[in-house]
Amino acid sequence: MPEKKPSRKPLISGNWKMHHNHFEAIQTVQKLGYRLDKEDYELVDVSVHPPFTDIRSVQTTLESDKIPILLGAQNCYFEEKGAFTGEVSPAFLAKLNVSLVIVGHSERRELFGETDEVVNKKVKAVLRFGMTPILCVGETLAEREAGGTDEKVLGQVKAGLAGLKADQVASMVIAYEPIWAIGTGKTATSEDAQAVCGSIRATVGDLFDDPTASAVRIQYGGSVKPANIAELMAQPDIDGALVGGASLDPDEFAKIVRYRLTA
Repeated sequence: MPEKKPSRKPLISGNWKMHHNHFEAIQTVQKLGYRLDKEDYELVDVSVHPPFTDIRSVQTTLESDKIPILLGAQNCYFEEKGAFTGEVSPAFLAKLNVSLVIVGHSERRELFGETDEVVNKKVKAVLRFGMTPILCVGETLAEREAGGTDEKVLGQVKAGLAGLKADQVASMVIAYEPIWAIGTGKTATSEDAQAVCGSIRATVGDLFDDPTASAVRIQYGGSVKPANIAELMAQPDIDGALVGGASLDPDEFAKIVRYRLTA
């Protein structure tokens, strides 16, 4: 198992899902900017992932106010252009200076039927346009209770990374988000989360090599709050968090970003 490198900078990402109109989004990101300081940004990468209708407003706010928060998107299609009504091109996101794109979130898989094949195409599309994919993987409660966590999660990892080169994978983020913990108030124990994240890193090492496994950033997502973030981040294979509900409140999200102060 490759050792954790100090240079693997943590990434704390706020997924706003279908919340905040563009006025609310501007206020949220400005308030978050007020609560974080230079040292926070030096130690932790921070990204926000607003709804598509908010991205331009958030982009201009971040740039005009010189807030060093990375702009992210929640999804994209895998084609550059065409007759795909209602979809959003990765090329469009790149033109808005989007840095990171969430791919294969459990809600996309569970509610909208995204398959491993579609997720893999989206990962490749995001990379093709110079952005970083956050590849989401995770199991349901039934799968967990049946002892199928590794089969489900590691199968999604292998499928999501299929056809990629080692340097592409090294630049990526993989987010372990147990479906049973999303929005339920339940959180995997730090030990359980570490066990799965460690298996993900080992699988990347088996598929590619140890340097690639050491470089890839692995997030945990699932009811992350100020009360549990420090314990999660203390684990050797957890390099950040994909935060849902708590990221909607700038005070709560700032506390999560500053987890080191409560450790």
